[in-house]
Amino acid sequence: MLNCAVIMGRLTADPELRTTNSGISVTSFTVAVDRRFQRQGEDKQTDFINVVAWRQSAEFVTRFFRKGSMIAVQGSIQTRNYEDRNGNKRTAFEIVADNVSFCGSKAETGTGAAPAARPAPAPAYQSGDAEGFSVLPTGDDDAFPFAGANNDDGLPF
Repeated sequence: MLNCAVIMGRLTADPELRTTNSGISVTSFTVAVDRRFQRQGEDKQTDFINVVAWRQSAEFVTRFFRKGSMIAVQGSIQTRNYEDRNGNKRTAFEIVADNVSFCGSKAETGTGAAPAARPAPAPAYQSGDAEGFSVLPTGDDDAFPFAGANNDDGLPF
């Protein structure tokens, strides 16, 4: 059986980190995902997909993502049944995140730092004569430190 979901979109609100009674980090958030196609003359349709992230993924999301951040989520679809405040039975569909990634620019995701100083240019090298170089003898494997070396499995290196 296969249950794999991959979405990319924007967060609809700032994610909030919560902790279960047993001390496990969790966050729930909604990702707005535009549909691929739109009918001519109509506005683009958007789906709002609920996501749950646990443990380190939850901490990562709440630390680095904010409302409007572009996010990529890979996980599995899960359903759960519950009763709403009026006593009606409901079913919730959500993605349980396995992997969460940045997918916008650093400025867009808010993770960029101030521009760093430009690094010094690499030194320029010129080709010159062979003075200072010596020719190594050929056919002498002992002249090279790794020539002929192998592991216990008989394979080189």
